[in-house]
This record gives sequence, C-alpha cells and structure tokens, in this order.
Amino acid sequence: MVKNILLLMIVLVNGYFAVVFIRDLLKHREAVRQEPAKSGWLALSSFVMFFLSTFGISDFAIGTVLYPKAKWVSIKKLPGTLNTECVIPVAVMALSYITGISVGIKTLLVCIICQVIGAYLGPRFVVKLPENVIKIFVGIGLVVASALIVAGQLNWIPSNGTATELYEAKLVAAGILLFIYGALNNIGIGSFALTMVTVYMLGLNPVAAFPIMMGACTFSVPVGSVQFIKLDDYSRKITLFTATFGVLGVLVAVFLVKSLNTYMLKWLVVIVLLYSAYTMLATPKKQATVEN
Repeated sequence: MVKNILLLMIVLVNGYFAVVFIRDLLKHREAVRQEPAKSGWLALSSFVMFFLSTFGISDFAIGTVLYPKAKWVSIKKLPGTLNTECVIPVAVMALSYITGISVGIKTLLVCIICQVIGAYLGPRFVVKLPENVIKIFVGIGLVVASALIVAGQLNWIPSNGTATELYEAKLVAAGILLFIYGALNNIGIGSFALTMVTVYMLGLNPVAAFPIMMGACTFSVPVGSVQFIKLDDYSRKITLFTATFGVLGVLVAVFLVKSLNTYMLKWLVVIVLLYSAYTMLATPKKQATVEN
C-alpha cells in the first residue's frame, strides 16, 4: 500500500515538473531555437548518457565533461541544466527500480525526504555563486566521483551487505548524508556514486542502492529543478532532448539490455573525469594569475 502511494507520488511530483517545464518551453520557443547544441548530436548524447546512467554511471559526470567542451551551455547554467535534464529519465528509472528491487520502505522514505529538503534549499544559493566558484565546486565533485569509482573498481569499498532496512544511528546517518547529497546536486555534484558508497558502508544489500538513489533523486531533483526554471538558470534545449531521447536510453537499458559489463568503461570514465576536473580547477587559477 505504502509503495503504491510512493509510486503515485513519483508520477505527481514529476508531472508537476513537466507542466512547469513545458510552460517555460512554450514561453521561450525562440530562445530554444537559438541555443547552440546541434539536435542530432544532442539526441545521440542524451540516449547514451541515460542508457549508461541506468547502470550507475553518473549522467552528472558525463554532462559536466561534455556540455562545456561542446559549448552547449555556459558554466553558470551548468548546475541547473544537469538537474533539469535528468528529472524525467530518473523518474522512469525510479519507477522501474522501486517496483523491482526490495528495500525497506522506512529507509527509502527517510532517504527521499532528507534529500528533498537538501535539494529545495540549494538552488537559491547556487544561482548567486560566481562562475569561478561553480567551476571549483564542480571540479572537486569530479575528483570525488573519480575516487569513488576507483575505490569500487579496486574493491576498497565493502559491497557484501545483506540488509534491506536501516535502524537507529545508521538510519540517522543515512538521512544526514542524503540531505547533504541533495544540496550538492544543485552545485552540479551528482549523488549516484555518493549514495552507492553510503549504501555499501551502512551494510545494505548493494542492489538497494538503485531504488534509494533513484527514489531520492526522483523527488529531490524536480524540487530543485523547478527553482532553476523559475530563476531562468538552465538550458531548455538540452532538457527537452534528454526528456525524450534520454528516456528512450533508460527504457532500452531496463527492458532490453538489463545488464552491462561496465568495468573497462568505468576506467575510461575516471580518466575523462580527472581530465575535466583539471580543466575546471586550472581555469580559476589562470584567471586569478592574469588579474594579479
């Protein structure tokens, strides 16, 4: 019964985001046409990005590397874009994983509520940050994501838990951490890898990471994303394409491929993330040197 209510809430919350986004899209149709991203490449990248995201490879990380290099969106609008673009694809993932994987409903609800609160408070601070500060935060986030992927690849993080529910201190710890991850999402630091590590360290069954991280994100990200839309701090064109072609990538992953050996791909992702982190962190230093 509770799970059915949760699934209905996913539809309602993300439906509200969709209404706000479509209204904004129709209001700024000419601005969408003028955005620099090429439709063909954007469709392909959206499909591939969320196909891989379904298997736990962060779309935030991929988007952070791709969009500035392709000059599809400015650094200032990157955090908002990373949030708005993933709302609908992540909703599809959440509906698939929550119905298919067993995890305690109390644990799931605490994680979701805490991340939503963090996500709600974040955007109003992010839009006030200078571009160089955003670059530093994103660069640090990429380094952290790379380190977590490497730790997982080398089996430095325990992933043999069997629990499906958290209690007392562990539940409180999960709530605090998910609150922080919700806030970090708004700066452009993805929560997938962080949530996975949290789930492993708290002794939950590793597969529980998927309904928890997808469930938490499918409520928290729309809340933050609506704020980014109202503040006009995101790319409409990228969000439109990921809401269509990104969803197709998720559906192919969930219903056709179902499993994917991502071991070698994750090492490639680490290299790309570290290079992108270097460029993000080096730019503010160069600008500071020039100003001096």
